[in-house]
Amino acid sequence: MKKLTFISAAIIALCSFTGTGYQVGDKAMDFKLKNVDGKMVSMSDYKDAKGFIVVFTCNHCPFAKAYEGRIIALDAKYASLGYPVIAINPNDPTQVDADSYENMQARAKEKNYTFPYLVDETQAIAHAYGAAHTPHVFVLQKSDNDFVVKYIGAIDDNSDDPSAVKQKYVEDAVNNLLAGKPVNPSSTKAIGCSIKWKS
Repeated sequence: MKKLTFISAAIIALCSFTGTGYQVGDKAMDFKLKNVDGKMVSMSDYKDAKGFIVVFTCNHCPFAKAYEGRIIALDAKYASLGYPVIAINPNDPTQVDADSYENMQARAKEKNYTFPYLVDETQAIAHAYGAAHTPHVFVLQKSDNDFVVKYIGAIDDNSDDPSAVKQKYVEDAVNNLLAGKPVNPSSTKAIGCSIKWKS
């Protein structure tokens, strides 16, 4: 029954998708997606989490590759503080073979991912969230049984050179949430490859 509930929620979200997805302040839907280890993962599995850094990303995109180390670093810094990373690959692998489930498994093993790397096979979650690029980040804060969107956009202000970053948007957002402060900016433009939607 629980599985059907998740599937139904995903279908409803997909059918009601208007092209904008979530805005800051919206309640985000939970999901149940397959991880690279074959297990199903949802946010409700994390009983002690204060929130999440949900990153829509993939294997092949140069921007996703450029940010990979920084995504790993975000999980290393914030998972123990209650804001773990959950990475989701929304791309259609028939368009880009590098983004196949098998290649996701290989990539996660090669880079020793410390976080789930989930496959959004139906693309319903990416549609519901309004993800458009890889990477595209949604910082969520847990409020009772809800997941409230607090930040949407880029990881930082320099995709090319980590040493030249002046604003660490995701870090600033999570730090403010941990300190009980408002997130500012609460949204930025996600820079990356467009998601490869199914035709």
